[in-house]
Amino acid sequence: MQLTNPSPSLHNEDLAPATERKWGAFSIFNVWTSDVHSLYGYFLAASLFLLCGSFINFVIAIGVGSMVIFFLMSLVGNAGVRTGVPYPVLARASFGTFGANVPALVRAIVACFWYGAQTSAASGAIVALLIRSPDMLAFHQNSRMLGHSTLEVICYVVIWALQLLIIQRGMETVRKFQDWAGPAVWVMMLLLAITLLVKSGTFSFGSEIPQDVLLAATADAGISAAPGSFAALAAVAATWITYFAALYLNFCDFSRYAVDEAALRKGNLWGLPINLLAFCLVAGITTTAAYSVYGEVLVHPDAISAKFDSWFLAALAALTFAVATLGINVVANFVSPAFDFANVFPRAIDFKKGGYIAAAIALVLYPWAPWNGSAAHFVNFIGSTMGPIFGIMMVDYYLIRGGRLDVNGLYQEDGEFKFSGGFNPSAFIALAVGMVFSSILPTIGGILPAWWGTYGWFFGVAIGGGVYFVLRMGARTQDSRPAGLT
Repeated sequence: MQLTNPSPSLHNEDLAPATERKWGAFSIFNVWTSDVHSLYGYFLAASLFLLCGSFINFVIAIGVGSMVIFFLMSLVGNAGVRTGVPYPVLARASFGTFGANVPALVRAIVACFWYGAQTSAASGAIVALLIRSPDMLAFHQNSRMLGHSTLEVICYVVIWALQLLIIQRGMETVRKFQDWAGPAVWVMMLLLAITLLVKSGTFSFGSEIPQDVLLAATADAGISAAPGSFAALAAVAATWITYFAALYLNFCDFSRYAVDEAALRKGNLWGLPINLLAFCLVAGITTTAAYSVYGEVLVHPDAISAKFDSWFLAALAALTFAVATLGINVVANFVSPAFDFANVFPRAIDFKKGGYIAAAIALVLYPWAPWNGSAAHFVNFIGSTMGPIFGIMMVDYYLIRGGRLDVNGLYQEDGEFKFSGGFNPSAFIALAVGMVFSSILPTIGGILPAWWGTYGWFFGVAIGGGVYFVLRMGARTQDSRPAGLT
């Protein structure tokens, strides 16, 4: 749409409503192949698969979770198609024209940490391949730089730089990269699965793996219940849904480029419930076949490929999963902070500069690798605030405004979304209350039951959104009363 006199403090070319809508169903589908087909996505999928205990349980837990993801992504995705605006601009409707910088920066902070973590994971796959050479192994063991091996530093910087090459030409290049990388990862995953199934001669769901070994191997997934139990299946579905918490906020950064809602719906349908079920199935049977072949529960694909006798297969696997991890970094951890930082200072920062800031932060953090230490808990704490933010934004857009929004007003300092000095008090009260139950109380031992943390994001959505709805409807009632009444 054509904006009328947008405020320079709220507008630049990248933050304006999208005018070129070239993303069809295939490109939307590949947003999801890029987002989930990473090293950590594979690990989580394999772990959750093994914790289901049977094929029926797998279909129920992962299937229900994937359908919920499809529904939630459709909510924020449709808002992106209809308005054409990125996440931080859409947040202005509920948080205020300047208040939206708070949820934008929360998302950006989480993205910067995970940008470094995913870059480290991708470079680690390359390091695992290179140290198959005795000379490289010796170099890896004997040369140090910035608290890491020199080989790790070199690979990290190379992978870090490759991502900048992808992004520097803008969102259309992101689309083209995804359209190539997504199918390539699927081909490699199927090759990995078939190779191991042939070697093992079995097709199973992990029932032959001793339960103590299984629980130890999947401990990082955060589920302690017995595999196959109702508690485990509920936690599997919740964990799978929560894994996408960041993209529930900023999926409109991509859906704004969709040609229409039909293309979005078709791309989401193939990319979410169908693709996610298939991905988890392939990851799970690959892991169980690897157990039969190697006698170990290897839930990380680079650990499996490192055991291949063939250099060619090992190299193909390492490179493919490195590319897959680049895909999720571009989708989840580069595009979002690029728009988020641009939203804070639109006069000085455009999309590319915002992305460079995020990449620079990830590079500066690398010597300390905070994603491997206690700072990761800080990221999870901050990240859990994304539940209340999502609840507030969706309640505002669908329940308060009925899916209708004055897009031009999002770019006006003195318009409808000014609220109180550019901040909406109702949104920030709801955010604070939601954070108490999604982030603060779960970290204080003994106040809430142990299982609460698994569902913290859901409580954040429900409580944050519910409080916001009550406050906004109360404010509307107050505003509609005749003068002199209290």
